[in-house]
Amino acid sequence: MKVSDKLSGISRRDLFKLAGQYGMSSTLLAAGAFTGTVTLPSLAKAVESTYEKRYAKEAKHTLKFGAAGFNARNLLIERAGCLEFARDLESRTDGEIRVEFIGDNQICGQLSCVEKTQNGIVDIYAASTQNSAGGAPYLNVLDYAYVFPGRASQYHFMYSPESNAILRDPFEKRHGLKFLFSHCELRGIQLGSNFSDKPTVTKLEELFGTKNRVTGTQLGRIAMQLLNLNPVPVAWEETLDGLKTGLIDGAETWASAVAYANMSPVVSQSVDLKFFCGTEHTAMSAKVFNSLEGYLQDAVMESAYLAQVHVQAANEAALVKTVGFSDPQLPNTIFAQNNVRNAFLAEDQIKMAEEMCSPEFQPAAWDQWRERINNWAGGMDTYTELHRVAREVPADMLPENVEPRRWWKA
Repeated sequence: MKVSDKLSGISRRDLFKLAGQYGMSSTLLAAGAFTGTVTLPSLAKAVESTYEKRYAKEAKHTLKFGAAGFNARNLLIERAGCLEFARDLESRTDGEIRVEFIGDNQICGQLSCVEKTQNGIVDIYAASTQNSAGGAPYLNVLDYAYVFPGRASQYHFMYSPESNAILRDPFEKRHGLKFLFSHCELRGIQLGSNFSDKPTVTKLEELFGTKNRVTGTQLGRIAMQLLNLNPVPVAWEETLDGLKTGLIDGAETWASAVAYANMSPVVSQSVDLKFFCGTEHTAMSAKVFNSLEGYLQDAVMESAYLAQVHVQAANEAALVKTVGFSDPQLPNTIFAQNNVRNAFLAEDQIKMAEEMCSPEFQPAAWDQWRERINNWAGGMDTYTELHRVAREVPADMLPENVEPRRWWKA
């Protein structure tokens, strides 16, 4: 049984009935804490216990957490850390902060969560940095092609105190948002029905001329154009149908996103191009953060640190054991059950792609956006600084071996 099936025996009606009695946040927090198969009586007992603990005393601050399309089920596929953060923050503050977790696109979606946080509708949000870049363009800083050699370098950067000057401080200054933590993967091309009967991709040139859905990132679009991948903006809700019918050949995203968003039935091959970031981040309104008492601000940061450590370990395990993004592919994973083939390209093919599209080898294509981002960052050369920090760990380092650090402490 897949880990993600642990709630499969409980109907949505039963979940909503519990949520109607105890609240959706208590229901989701309780469900997310289970590690084995859940029965309705055991879940009801856990929800009641969670509710009683959360409401044992009056909260000083109640924070709305808009978590796009996430819920207790799919957060066991892509381990973005949202529920762990909320649960730990409530526990760490002994209920002085209460988090109302609102997922399933009920209050905001991948494209709108960032703006709704900026407008004060929600206090915390989770969405990909690429989808959020429409409302917070500085997030494009993460999307230089091939600036990160692997997932280990991404986690190393997220933990590095240097991430403050390069990412977190300009993001907060320009957009009023505090970057807390992030899941880390690298984007590839997820091919649909047009490639179901074709051999597994081994050469970069087999992707040339294909038509692929692109997210909200401007820098990702530059990389795709340089790689002859014909980026086309397609609404997320239309992407699945486009892959199924062959209207588009593929979509740029990462492996666990395919699995959690139920794209696996329409994806034939997951090509590990690793060409730019796939970062499902959680951020908070800086105004709300600054309004908290100092000891509660400390608690937010410590809970963010715990969530980052959790994500680093849990998502690496889930990629292999739940998603099926490995070679060999494990049976009974989401990819195996849906006949999604992994196409892990050889190093010479990745190097070819890097030379075709990265700022290191094709600087002119990036000049305009690079200058814009550098100005937003106060004049530093963001690409050079990111490139340097990302290479402080070996390119072949296992992501789970990256040393966690509290990035806000020197």
